[in-house]
Amino acid sequence: MTNSAAGYRELTASVSKQLGTLRADTPDVMKAFGDLSKAALRDGALDKKTKELIALALGVAAHCDACIGFHVQALVKLGASKAELEEALGMAIYMGGGPSAMYSANALAAFEEFSTTP
Repeated sequence: MTNSAAGYRELTASVSKQLGTLRADTPDVMKAFGDLSKAALRDGALDKKTKELIALALGVAAHCDACIGFHVQALVKLGASKAELEEALGMAIYMGGGPSAMYSANALAAFEEFSTTP
């Protein structure tokens, strides 16, 4: 689970609320970040699902629970399978060692949570 008692749905909702404050207070910065996100996720040589799997692996390696929540949520919406998720997590563990293994367990918890109807 996440570092807090809350689940990933609650975590992503809370972070989204705070990001709304940042969007209001620093609109130029957050618009630029949003534009970067759209450009990076646009289908190209890699499709959006593959890019989200990469983002998840990077979030795991960076030990970012909010990143895990948002990218797993996107992957569930894109129809990613548990096997695809686990292969991406395997790469995160390979590159990040023991700490990434622990955050990979968090990513599996997020996948289970977002894969079930609230």
